[in-house]
Amino acid sequence: MDALAGLLDGPRAKGAFLLRMVMEPPWSVRIEDRAPLCLMCVTEGEAWIVPGRGAPVPLRPGDIAIARGPEPYTVAHRADAPPHAVIGPGGVCTTLSGEPLAETMHLGVRTWGNAVDGSTTVLVGTYPMDGEAGRRLLDALPPLLHLPAEVWNCPLTPFLDEEISRDEPGQSVVLDRVLDLLLIAAVRAWFSRPGAQAPAWYRAMADPLVGRALRLLQNDPARPWTVATLAAAAGASRAGLARRFTDLVGEPPMTYLTGRRLALAADLLRETDATVEAVARQVGYSSAFALSASFKRVRGVSPQEHRTRL
Repeated sequence: MDALAGLLDGPRAKGAFLLRMVMEPPWSVRIEDRAPLCLMCVTEGEAWIVPGRGAPVPLRPGDIAIARGPEPYTVAHRADAPPHAVIGPGGVCTTLSGEPLAETMHLGVRTWGNAVDGSTTVLVGTYPMDGEAGRRLLDALPPLLHLPAEVWNCPLTPFLDEEISRDEPGQSVVLDRVLDLLLIAAVRAWFSRPGAQAPAWYRAMADPLVGRALRLLQNDPARPWTVATLAAAAGASRAGLARRFTDLVGEPPMTYLTGRRLALAADLLRETDATVEAVARQVGYSSAFALSASFKRVRGVSPQEHRTRL
């Protein structure tokens, strides 16, 4: 597993909210679901995304956009169109006055809109929650990422369009995986653009030495790493690795590893009923006490307090 794959493992889709939105103008939908990540692909017609801050962005066939939550935004047929509906947490859709719209705008399996033969079709995939392990990735993305069709040629969009309205056994898992692949492809395309300001950890993956060290830390964060053992495994001197890793990634190897371990621990505390002791050993700490001390020093709360807050 490389560093990008490991970071993408955080916001992995698990029961993601996917639908095909079919609309005929005039239409405008205010998105207030507070989801951490939403992908939108236009397959027919044109749509506009109007963020709370920043300029409106047009979406045309073949384009993809990724909106980062929890800030609200509007998707509409025209940038200045007033909202007609609101989508809240859990994908619940209502009128501006709060009347439910789920039944009146239901057009079939995972299909929603105001007209069966509407001129605009948008595929929407929403990650209902983010993972701590993917926070480094989310923080590297702008609030609204837009890849026009001319720089974004991905065969996954037609596949998703074909699969999204099917109602077959295991279909939700298929769609989750396709959504993940779309996210990976879009992030790679975004960071690979000419003049793109890719984050340091992404650029460092291309370095023969630091990239190898990053993969080792991603693949086996629970191993009792030291700078010396990491350097030996990567085929470098201790001082040479420490200096180059810090220069390229922006933090020392063990600081990076601590962040990775604590992110994994935070996810396990949220997603499982494992004891703090079990979580500690799973992510590379010798005891619950050691994990708690590190967790509180870096995050300001104990593992149990973190779990209780969630």
